[in-house]
Amino acid sequence: MKFNSSILALTITLSLAISSSLTAKELSVGDDAPNFSLKATNGKTYTLANYKGRQAVVLAWYPMANTRGCTIECLSLVNDGHLIRQYDVSYFMASVDPLEDNADFAKKTKADFPMLSDPTKSAAKAFDVLNFLGFAKRWTFYIGINGKILKIDKDIEPKSAAKDMVDNLKLLGFKPR
Repeated sequence: MKFNSSILALTITLSLAISSSLTAKELSVGDDAPNFSLKATNGKTYTLANYKGRQAVVLAWYPMANTRGCTIECLSLVNDGHLIRQYDVSYFMASVDPLEDNADFAKKTKADFPMLSDPTKSAAKAFDVLNFLGFAKRWTFYIGINGKILKIDKDIEPKSAAKDMVDNLKLLGFKPR
């Protein structure tokens, strides 16, 4: 009896997870990017609405601090961040990790850009990046100065994340400063 109730509970949990992911509206190019206000590893709070009309934003979601793939991605942005900074954009990495975990991660990787924490998962839900385990998917959003989504990159190669980001900025028509 205990075994059957465990299977039933697991089935219900999976069904709810699948149905909630099916009912969430997936964002598309041209949509308004959801606003967020998230604390960062540098002690500041960043709000997307503050960039509207001023500067484009690149928001790179990642699954979990201090894991292999995320470390490789972060190090790409650290080592080749100078290439991204040639463009008039603000860029961030974001996860659903607690701020303390991201602060530790930023320190270990010597991240020289803000890493945002969304432990309530509200922004991750708005961007529809949560997987069924509750971690963020490795997706990068390119948000124009008008607050509209210009591109959603769902095929991130951690080793070349910075160079790929620059290639996408070029494809989107951004010019170096």
